[in-house]
Amino acid sequence: MKDLGNYRKSYEKSELLETQIPEDPINLFHRWFYEAEDLDAADEVNAMTVSTIGLDGFPKSRVVLLKKFNEEGFIFYTNYNSEKGKAISNNPNVCLSFFWPGVERQVIIKGIAEKTQENISDNYFASRPDGSKLGAIVSPQSEVIPNREFLENNLKKLEKEWEGKEIHRPAHWGGFLVRPIEMEFWQGRPNRLHDRIRFKLQDNYEWKIDRLSP
Repeated sequence: MKDLGNYRKSYEKSELLETQIPEDPINLFHRWFYEAEDLDAADEVNAMTVSTIGLDGFPKSRVVLLKKFNEEGFIFYTNYNSEKGKAISNNPNVCLSFFWPGVERQVIIKGIAEKTQENISDNYFASRPDGSKLGAIVSPQSEVIPNREFLENNLKKLEKEWEGKEIHRPAHWGGFLVRPIEMEFWQGRPNRLHDRIRFKLQDNYEWKIDRLSP
């Protein structure tokens, strides 16, 4: 067994103080997201971990790409018949997390997921390259398949079938909007005394701000 006890890093790049934060966590997320992008803090700044409670009762996490965020929440796209799609349909309580190592920051978001309006899914699907469109159609996401050739052969068939035609979004594919109810911002600090600021949505739709001990 490899001992990782000596893997240590001192976090010293920034700080997160109450005097520096807005009243709305989306504004702080906006600032952090574009700072991470400008500073090339990760290979894909919009990569996030989505955690769900599966139909088997176990939590499961996977990395997907954030495609839009605004005051309503955070949008990503998937196959609604996939494992994550079925899990969200059964239990819409999800957690999103971002880690930007180049700026020593994390954001953890608890929220309620719901399907986006069909026109939003249609518009995003239309913006994708044809290969990605066909990939969404050909892949029975999360299902057992016999081999790699199964996908590649079906893709070739679809390429011929849709050649020169407009590729429409399949009904089983679309977006989820995650409406946040809690957002935690983590800034690495020296001596493991990290800054943790939590925004928690109240019944009056205002955000309660607390500092958490690291």
